[in-house]
Amino acid sequence: MSNRRNFVKSGLIAGVAAAVLPLSSSASVVVNSTEKKGWKHWVWTNPKLTDKEEDLAVLYKKYYDAGIRGIFFEADSEKHFRAAKAQKLEAHRWIWTMNRKIESVMKEHPEWYAVNRNGESCITHPPYVDYYRWLCPSRPEVRQYLENEVQEILNKDYVDGIHLDYVRYCDVILPVNLWQNYKIEQTKELPEYDYCYCSVCREGFKAFRGQDLSAITFPEASLSWRQYRYNQITAIVNRLANVAVKHKKQITAAVFPTPEVARRNVRQDWTNWNLSGVCPMIYHGFYKEPVEWIGDAVTEGTHFLAGKFPLYAGLYLSDFKSKDELKLGIQYALQHGAKGVSLFGQVDDETLGILKSVSDNSYI
Repeated sequence: MSNRRNFVKSGLIAGVAAAVLPLSSSASVVVNSTEKKGWKHWVWTNPKLTDKEEDLAVLYKKYYDAGIRGIFFEADSEKHFRAAKAQKLEAHRWIWTMNRKIESVMKEHPEWYAVNRNGESCITHPPYVDYYRWLCPSRPEVRQYLENEVQEILNKDYVDGIHLDYVRYCDVILPVNLWQNYKIEQTKELPEYDYCYCSVCREGFKAFRGQDLSAITFPEASLSWRQYRYNQITAIVNRLANVAVKHKKQITAAVFPTPEVARRNVRQDWTNWNLSGVCPMIYHGFYKEPVEWIGDAVTEGTHFLAGKFPLYAGLYLSDFKSKDELKLGIQYALQHGAKGVSLFGQVDDETLGILKSVSDNSYI
């Protein structure tokens, strides 16, 4: 598997919970058969260039037979994309959006990178982990840079869509179970993790609200300042969505698990984006929540989306203590309104069997 979420695997993301259904190894959630029509499941993966086409044909047919209808590939590989499409799967390119540790870009355009409330660039002071190097979403040059990349990707005939990841600000608050790991206490928003306070953002905020950010005693408590930052990420997503529309291709995103968590922790207002679908990373184990919380998170997300576009519940396979628990997790997601699930981790034959049994192979 890709190491794309090393930091996330250690527990990054915070959540809220309210248990709704009892959890037991024998528990079962009944899903109305009329709701099964249209379920669409996904897999996040990193293509291995050494894979053989004949092996991919077998693997991707298994995916399709289990109810998977699309793959998010973290790297470009025409072989993998075409092999997936040959088995009736959608092949989407998965990209890191705002988090860009690219040496050439950092060297040529250091001004593009986000600055924290202490005035430190994440190039010289990366927060939490070394690969956290965040672009500033307010800069026109950054928006154009990202648009050009998406244009290039979607120009390829074997790519069915673009999947945005890290499409947010740096995490201003980590879950409490990570505080000890990083020897911090985040009972409030600490300045070294609060982004972006560069000159372009300050000028943009002044134009937005007519206020000088430096005149606000507690900017971290300013709702207007928070709204300004929501808007910057939303503007980028919707600009990239326009590119996808022109190419007549889909655009989806991996986001934080609920609208409330996303806005609070990473200034990500995903219910107001123009997407084809969204994959909230409802990794319950990272929040120390029971499996039932998957249903809670789906309920919140679908409520605020109000049918704007489908929600596919992102599940981290290593979070589940047993295959019975995985079955429950999928059931909770579908019962509470998800149009499918997206799986991250080792998707083995047993996992595919569980997915197939829950979904009952009922699709459009």
